[in-house]
Amino acid sequence: MEVATKTQNTDTMSKNTNHLSGAEILVRSLVEEKVDSIFGYIGGAIMPVYDALYDHQDELQHYQARHEQGAVHAAQAYARISKKPGVCFTTSGPGATNVLTGLADAYLDSTPLVIITGQVASGFLGSDAFQETNMIGLSMPVTKWNFQITKVEEIAEVMAKAFYIARSGRPGPVLIDITKDAQIATADYKYKKCDFIRSYQPMPELDMSQLEAAAELINGAKKPLLLAGQGILLSGAEKELMEFVEKTKIPVACTLLGLSCFPTDHPLYVGMLGMHGNYGPNINTNECDVLIAVGMRFDDRVTGDTAKYAKQAKIVHIDIDPSEHNKNIKVDVALLADAKQALSLLNKVVRGAEKPQWMKSFKDFYQLEFDKVIKKQAYSKKENINMAEVVRTVSEQTNGEAILCSDVGQNQMASARYYEFKRPNTQITSGGLGTMGFGLPAAIGAQIGDKNAKVVSISGDGGFQMTLQELAMIRQYNLPVKIIVVNNSFLGMVRQWQDLFFDQRFSCTKLDNPDFVKIVDGYGIEAKRVSKRENLDAAIKEMLDSPNAYFLEVVVETESNVLPMIVPGTSVSEMRLE
Repeated sequence: MEVATKTQNTDTMSKNTNHLSGAEILVRSLVEEKVDSIFGYIGGAIMPVYDALYDHQDELQHYQARHEQGAVHAAQAYARISKKPGVCFTTSGPGATNVLTGLADAYLDSTPLVIITGQVASGFLGSDAFQETNMIGLSMPVTKWNFQITKVEEIAEVMAKAFYIARSGRPGPVLIDITKDAQIATADYKYKKCDFIRSYQPMPELDMSQLEAAAELINGAKKPLLLAGQGILLSGAEKELMEFVEKTKIPVACTLLGLSCFPTDHPLYVGMLGMHGNYGPNINTNECDVLIAVGMRFDDRVTGDTAKYAKQAKIVHIDIDPSEHNKNIKVDVALLADAKQALSLLNKVVRGAEKPQWMKSFKDFYQLEFDKVIKKQAYSKKENINMAEVVRTVSEQTNGEAILCSDVGQNQMASARYYEFKRPNTQITSGGLGTMGFGLPAAIGAQIGDKNAKVVSISGDGGFQMTLQELAMIRQYNLPVKIIVVNNSFLGMVRQWQDLFFDQRFSCTKLDNPDFVKIVDGYGIEAKRVSKRENLDAAIKEMLDSPNAYFLEVVVETESNVLPMIVPGTSVSEMRLE
């Protein structure tokens, strides 16, 4: 059957005609959209597309993952670093369902993706054919748009719409499901990029009265606080944010996904928000008089108990998505706008002055946090290494300029807390969904997105084992990714919750791990293990200095907790230091 497909493709895919197979039309559509990298895994229902891809290897580089989840996570990180939609191919059935976790992750974290899944021939739809799955129904809750192509004539127009929707407005993932007969059939090819869809308004019209109201609150504030979210990075508003902050002298705190939108060594940077963020910005959220939230969605991990969140403050919320306004937190001024646009206009009308007493409160809170938490974790004197030490050392040796891709759990919080992000758009992690296994494939996508960058992946021993097969992709494509696994032989964050809230009943969190160094060595990647503090600096330097991929396992303290912490259900002002 596949031989017949190949013959038909050969007969109809002449380079001198615009009458092409659906598969060829799809691939040429990618070229028109200036796609250069594709992540995927071949299978029967997508095979005609891969056959067409064979003739475009000089234009499109395909990266063969070892699991579809790895492919989509790599595509996510590629999208965030390159500022272009990540593209992923999968076959039907299990190949397609394996991307659902990545779709949900991208949907919650506003990452532009175009996922193309093969599907059984249209005549078999609804018959429970081999590897048939209703991907439109399954993906609808976790995509910005999805569409099933059953006719070859639909392909070019649908692909143009897919890229436009994925990258415009609040970015997000799009899934295109294409039947095998549509891939094989032929049609005349003409591609027109999409820049308008009726009833879809990705860039809202800014209400100038709201802008004036926001400026009035900002200019009158005595104790303002700015919360910077990922919308700054998505809109490319880092320079506008810097201008705004230096003009108004307002302290800045970042959400988890907002990290790296503002340099952590700036005197007006006061730390990270959220459950395991810094003490000062969390406490002062309930002390400020004006709260300015830019490109963030008041996630529960940031707000704690919403009934006690910033009740004393006037709140200005800048976000491009109207559904986020007043969803979790009622605000006084809702600016429906792209962060870059809103800040550019505000910069013309805002003013400010030094706020020494207000800034001193953040410094005092930081000193308290340093004495009670940071000194004990990042500069530990205990026998065993603390994972905070590992992150601090990487930060110092890279001067805060590497791209840091973290997994999920204690390693993620340590990475966010102790890496000093000095270069824009250098933090990649799974925020809203909290996907274990994200770190390693994300580092692959980040390295492909910026081939000249130093990319470091930090994972726990649990998350690493969920996607470690993607080491094969690192080896196959000679990617110089630096991989750190902080091994505490536990599912550390779950163990922490069991320690604090479940009477230390450590159910199913202890891990009996394999020899990671031997496994990585089997993939042909240089690997080393370190367990003594006196060897840590040299081991990290050796890893960072290597021109090739390098794996470093660091054996860390088994029962260390990430602090401070906002206990679920409590207020941000009740953050625990111990």
